[in-house]
Amino acid sequence: MTWYGTLIVFVVIWWCLFFMLLPVGVQPVERSKPGHDPGSPNRQRLGVKSAVCTIATILLTGLIWFADYDGWVDFRSLFTGGS
Repeated sequence: MTWYGTLIVFVVIWWCLFFMLLPVGVQPVERSKPGHDPGSPNRQRLGVKSAVCTIATILLTGLIWFADYDGWVDFRSLFTGGS
């Protein structure tokens, strides 16, 4: 896998994981002030979620890269239809 392909895999996995992690642990504000949305989260913890997402993405991208490098799966033949 080329560095460009690895970067694309990293970005796609990161965004998928990030959107999956967004609702984790979110609780609405108990008493909202007038003019504020009562359904808005109390603490989003976006820094923690993005850090966990980045670490998990590095591990998954490394596993996919190693699977391609070591020949477990030949991604090029899957997409080109070659044998």
